[in-house]
Amino acid sequence: MSSLVTPDAACLPLLASALTAAKRGWPVIPLQPRAKRPAGHAERACPSSGRCADGHRTPEQRATTNPELIHATWTLRPYNVGIATGPAGLLVIDLDPVKPEEPKGAPDGTTSLAALCERAGQVLPGTYRVRTARGEHLYFAAPAGVRLKCSANRLGPHIDTRAWGGYIVAPGSTTPDGTYEVSDDAPVAPLPAWLAALLAEPNKPATVDLAPLRDGTRAARVALERECAVIAAASEGGPNGRNNTLHKSACKIARFVAWGDLPRDVAEQAIQGAGEATGLPPAECRTTIRSAMEWVITHATPRQAAS
Repeated sequence: MSSLVTPDAACLPLLASALTAAKRGWPVIPLQPRAKRPAGHAERACPSSGRCADGHRTPEQRATTNPELIHATWTLRPYNVGIATGPAGLLVIDLDPVKPEEPKGAPDGTTSLAALCERAGQVLPGTYRVRTARGEHLYFAAPAGVRLKCSANRLGPHIDTRAWGGYIVAPGSTTPDGTYEVSDDAPVAPLPAWLAALLAEPNKPATVDLAPLRDGTRAARVALERECAVIAAASEGGPNGRNNTLHKSACKIARFVAWGDLPRDVAEQAIQGAGEATGLPPAECRTTIRSAMEWVITHATPRQAAS
C-alpha cells in the first residue's frame, strides 16, 4: 500500500512541477507559497537539530530529487518550486525589466543581452526558456569542471545569472506579479564558451605580504588588512554597493599613504585584489581606487590635526 498522501487541488500543479524538475535531474526546494523566498528557517534561526544537527543546511544543500520527499513536502502546502541551479548543473540567465525609477529609454535585460551578442558577434543557441513573472529565464547546461557562481549585471544591465549559490523559480510557480510558464520546451543547450569566459571568476592577485614593510606603521598595516576584509565582505551587495564600499575603504587607507606610512603601490595592489575578489571588473576597481587616492592625498588633513 502506498504511503503517499493525495495532495489537495492547490498543491497538484506545484507537485507536478517539482516532480518534472526532479526527473530532469534538477534538485528542488520548497519556496514560500506565492513568493520567491525559500521555505524553512534562516541560518540565524537554525535549531541545530534534525537535518541541521551537524550545522545549518542551506536551501542549496537541502535541495532534492527524491520523489518521496517531494511528495511529502508538496502535499503539505502549495509551496512554489525552486530549482537549485548549481547542483542541477545549470547556468540560468535571468532577464529583468527596467525599474520604474530608471530613466526613459534605459535597456531592459532582453535589450542588454541582444547588445552583448551583437558586440561579441555571437548568436545564442535555442534552449529551454521560461517566461517569468517579470521577464525571462534562459536555461543552459553549465560547463563541466567549472564552478560558475551567480552574478548580477556582470553581462549587462538587468542581466543576472543563477548557478552555484543560487536558485531559480520553476515553471508552474505563481507570485503576485504573475505565473512562471515554459515559453520554449527546447532541450537545454550547453552554455556557449564565450559566455562562460565572461562569467568565469577572475584570477585573484597574489596576496600582498605586508610584514616586511619597513616604512609602514603597524597601524597602517592593520588598517589595510581590515579595510580589505571590509571590501571582500561586500560581495553580496550588488555592483553599486561593492563599488561604494571599495571607494570608502580606499579613502580611509589613502590617509596613511598621504602621511607616508604606507607605499601607495602596496596599498593600491592590496585594495585592487580585494575589489576584484568581489567580482568587480579590474578596470572599474583601478578607476575607483585611483580617484579615492588622488583626492585624499591632495586634501589629507595633517596627522597632528587628525589625531
